[in-house]
Amino acid sequence: MMHILQLLPALNEGGVERGVVEINRELVRRGVRNTVISSGGRLAPQIDADGGRHIELDVKSKNLLTVPLRVRRLRALIAELNPDIIHVRSRVPAWLVRLANRNPRRPVVSTVHGFYSVNSYSRIMTRADRVICVSQAAVDYVRTNYDTPESIIRLVHRGIDPIAFDPARLDANFVRDFKTRHALNGRFVVLAVGRITSLKGYLELIEAAAIARNALPNPASLAVVIVGGVQQGQEAYAAELRARVTRLKLDDAVIFAGSQTRMAEIYDASDVVVSCNTSKPETFGRSMVEALAMNRPVIATRHGGALDIMQEGVTGWLVEPGDIAGLAAGLVKAAQTRLTGLRASALERFSLNVMVEKNLTIYRDVLGGSEGR
Repeated sequence: MMHILQLLPALNEGGVERGVVEINRELVRRGVRNTVISSGGRLAPQIDADGGRHIELDVKSKNLLTVPLRVRRLRALIAELNPDIIHVRSRVPAWLVRLANRNPRRPVVSTVHGFYSVNSYSRIMTRADRVICVSQAAVDYVRTNYDTPESIIRLVHRGIDPIAFDPARLDANFVRDFKTRHALNGRFVVLAVGRITSLKGYLELIEAAAIARNALPNPASLAVVIVGGVQQGQEAYAAELRARVTRLKLDDAVIFAGSQTRMAEIYDASDVVVSCNTSKPETFGRSMVEALAMNRPVIATRHGGALDIMQEGVTGWLVEPGDIAGLAAGLVKAAQTRLTGLRASALERFSLNVMVEKNLTIYRDVLGGSEGR
């Protein structure tokens, strides 16, 4: 039985984290033994519940003083677990594995989930036996900034679970209660998903909402729902968002819904989903695909992973990064347009099953004897 060891910083909210939970379940279903090491989080128990194994270890902290102790603990765990493949999904875990994975060295696969700053610290994500990139933009980024051999780069789009995101399997009571709690009934609901951080472009979304509201026949109908907790260190930005909402007199229009787990139902409660990263694009954009699977169109900024997902006028609309007026126009267009066939398009192009099978093919390829780096 193949044994995969996956490492990521934590298992709280986020597309990478939810993806690891889904991959764990699918690997176990295929008879693959899967172990996940992280510093813990609310999603960690699901790993064990789905038949995998979660081990808590601090593979998140950047404190250099604790590195020797953590490397020793990780080295002991690797020796005990004896995995066939180690799959790293972030830079701190990748460095710890680099130091701990010795005598014997196990094959390593990395997944580039972000447009990391270009430096020696980030280079570790391109120093593996295979380097998985989640979008063409990520492939281009690795090619441009690092000397990674073409032969070890693999493009594997992230996939979504068609059962977890199925309009026919919703909890109607949750949808009704969510809409009632946030006064969304009868309104045009704009949804943004992701932790509150300046990278997400929420300030621009709020500004665009103020413009779009005045362009709608019924300005009071517009509601913007932001789902996601405040990222650590971004508390001042979160306060700035709330202050801007008040200054623009949008207190009755912008809802900060915090972290949520019932995302399929929340997509269903919306009319359009916005992904408006400004300075730094989404490497892939899982929330965009989830929205499409729930038959909700998307407005996205024209860069990064959105270019792999979006089809102008078919799955939604693209706007230039930071273009507040363009985003406002997109919101108005979404309120006036109905798009169809969104779910079929998403499942055809971004299937969880296809993603898992491609990962397994990469694992088997590595175990076939290719030399590591």
